[in-house]
Amino acid sequence: MAGKLVTVFGGSGFIGRHVVRQFAAAGWRVRIAERDTRKALFLKTAGDLGQISFIPASIMNDADVAAAVAGADAVINLVGVLYQRGRRSFQALHVDGAARVAKAATTAGVTHLVHLSALGASATSASAYARSKAAGEAAVQDAFPMAVILRPSVVFGPEDGFFNMFGALAVVSPILPFFTDIVPHADGGGGPRFQPVYVGDVAAAVLGAVTELGHCAEVYELGGPRVYDMRGIMNIVNRETMRRRWVCGIPFFIAEIKAFFLQFMPKPLLTPDQIKLLKQGNVLSGQAPGLEAFGLVPTAVEGIVGNYLKRFRPLQQNKRLRFAGRG
Repeated sequence: MAGKLVTVFGGSGFIGRHVVRQFAAAGWRVRIAERDTRKALFLKTAGDLGQISFIPASIMNDADVAAAVAGADAVINLVGVLYQRGRRSFQALHVDGAARVAKAATTAGVTHLVHLSALGASATSASAYARSKAAGEAAVQDAFPMAVILRPSVVFGPEDGFFNMFGALAVVSPILPFFTDIVPHADGGGGPRFQPVYVGDVAAAVLGAVTELGHCAEVYELGGPRVYDMRGIMNIVNRETMRRRWVCGIPFFIAEIKAFFLQFMPKPLLTPDQIKLLKQGNVLSGQAPGLEAFGLVPTAVEGIVGNYLKRFRPLQQNKRLRFAGRG
């Protein structure tokens, strides 16, 4: 099949699957590089026959990465973790892995490299995650100076781990808690602030960074059209799930105690480092170009989340809505 070739590391993930579909729809051949390619096979139908291919590759292995980028016109690195386990540390994936991909792309003569970082990446952050993201950016820029770096805020969409997590919580819990600097009080502060960005907009920006002129050697911050505090996020969850849960602020010191114990779970819901990251907030700095640089109008949370949070509504509410829709 003719057409340019893009290699996507992390293509089976939440953001990755949308990136794969964007490139496939634009006529690119897509090579998905995954440690376990079986996890990405569901994307075979994202393109025409032969348009989507798979290659087993660990971002921590030089030979694997070199094979994955060979012959590619563009490389996208979406690999990232929110907590560390064994060899899959922030250093190994966000820094060393990112550097490995960038160096291999340079050696292979790749034209475009897009590296997904995170809003709040900073060498001086209290969070090890944010520091590793900043170190990864520096490593990429050193090895591939023309790379495009994207820093999204919290990403939302049908498969997200953010709104869906709170939606599931609303089903089983009488309260929707959030962390704040104040003492527990339902009418207190609203907690950390976020600027959620739609996964479709992030994927479109990745495509634009490769296909549009003028995006080389640039850092972009990606956020939605509106800033919310955690109380506002919980209010959206309440409204879209049609639940009436008590939205309650919990002081950070209690969160830190919980996180200390939760971090030992196989897939921790919360870690001490994530608490440090939460305290920073996640809002655009205004010092870098954003979605508008790609000709994109940010998608509002309210126009999307109801479509997938409705599965958390009480059964009778969904039945009523379906019945009303027939009228």
